[in-house]
Amino acid sequence: MSSKLFKEEVAKELGVPVQFQRFWLWVKRQNQSYRLNRPLTFQEETKSVGKLREELKTAQNAELNLFLEVNNYHGAGLHPIPPPDITQQDILLFFKLYDAQKEKLRYVGRLFVKDSGKPAEILKKLNEMAGFSPDEKIELYEEIKFEPTVMCEHIEKEFTFHHSQLENGDIICFQKPPPADSMTRCRYPDVPSFLEYILNRRVVRFQSLEKPKKDDFVLELSKVLTYDNVTERIARHLGLDDPTKIRLTLRNCYSQQPIAQAIKYQGFHHLSEILSYRNQISNILYYEVLDIPLPVLQGLKTLNVSFHHAKKDTVIHKIRLPNTSTVGDVLNDLKTKVELSHTNTELRLLKVFNHMIFKVFPLSEKIENIKAQYFTLRAEEILEEEKNLGPWDCMVRVHHFTKDASEPQKVKNFGKPFLLIIREGHTLAEVKLGIQKKLNVPDEEFTKWKLAILSLGQPDYLTDMDIVSNHFLRRDICGASDQYLGLEHSDSSR
Repeated sequence: MSSKLFKEEVAKELGVPVQFQRFWLWVKRQNQSYRLNRPLTFQEETKSVGKLREELKTAQNAELNLFLEVNNYHGAGLHPIPPPDITQQDILLFFKLYDAQKEKLRYVGRLFVKDSGKPAEILKKLNEMAGFSPDEKIELYEEIKFEPTVMCEHIEKEFTFHHSQLENGDIICFQKPPPADSMTRCRYPDVPSFLEYILNRRVVRFQSLEKPKKDDFVLELSKVLTYDNVTERIARHLGLDDPTKIRLTLRNCYSQQPIAQAIKYQGFHHLSEILSYRNQISNILYYEVLDIPLPVLQGLKTLNVSFHHAKKDTVIHKIRLPNTSTVGDVLNDLKTKVELSHTNTELRLLKVFNHMIFKVFPLSEKIENIKAQYFTLRAEEILEEEKNLGPWDCMVRVHHFTKDASEPQKVKNFGKPFLLIIREGHTLAEVKLGIQKKLNVPDEEFTKWKLAILSLGQPDYLTDMDIVSNHFLRRDICGASDQYLGLEHSDSSR
């Protein structure tokens, strides 16, 4: 496209006559900022756009970026006028006005100044741009760079523009001087602090960990806030006196859910560290309000233990003990919270998942090693008959299962699993009587049940004359095992 045709297109689109157009080139400076550099020369303006782009392209930028200088006559209306004549001593500067009370920075205009001139000489013009009285005192700052870090320096009014290293395209921000008590009246009393705020500003959505799909509130925060700063802001919003009772959890950007592990007390230096997960940016954090300070809680282990009683409804109890405590300590604490069949009744703790018992915890196991996010901790009474096993007796896991009609080779567990003593020499017929009595199943229903030994999910069905103990090893039931006694029947809960 020829230069003439290009200017005619600009005139048509922007309403600036060709004779009033002056184009400037942009340049990337050493500090990585982009600023105006110089107007096109007469020779450059006669070249086609394609030719000009080819001559001016750089390794960093193959595009031709131009700035159109438009000058308007301020009379009855805004009418374009010819651009003023300039020399190499003239500098084109851009001006922004900052209002600390309103926390607003806006563009107010541009001026040509002589590089030998001083900012003091244009103060009345700047006040006119701002709508201030001619003698209003103002402070000037150069906005050197905004990203990745803010560079904004105060400008001395009595130094020349050249001395202050101001050149074409530079941006000067100005404001009324902040009052002496500005730190109490204004969050960002001057231009540099406001630019820092804008650069670091993050709007964070907070959701309750108990209801992780609904925004509870939104806070505008800075990414450089510390852990204590963030929790203080949250506590203030919630009306809490103690920020240490706030606990935060990150969001998994892939699952759109909270991650399993909460953030530890003072677990980050700056907010920016936690607004991402595996290189994915997030503006959502989950919060909890604890009943005790988080630093204290971190020295404790909290376990939700489901207490099963043969004659009563299951109740979940929250057990909170020091990390160094054992399973035995958990059960002793639980005894103070539940009604036992007898005062000297002993308890055991089971690991249950997907309707299957995976482990009976040894009393000596440290609770700090128990990761209970994905399974149920079940406590139950130990019956007297279970305490003294013969040399060939065994305690086995018993699970309910049914077969999937669409996949007959696949079993599906359901219901409440339990532990059962298998006495030496007992046949399946004898074992079945004990199971029927324990579960209180009517005869008509129980005749439909089948019993099998399952290993790796495959059932090996038993007959009434089979000696059940021969199919199990005498082993410590605390250990993990994939072998169990299965009760095949329909799932009445479905």
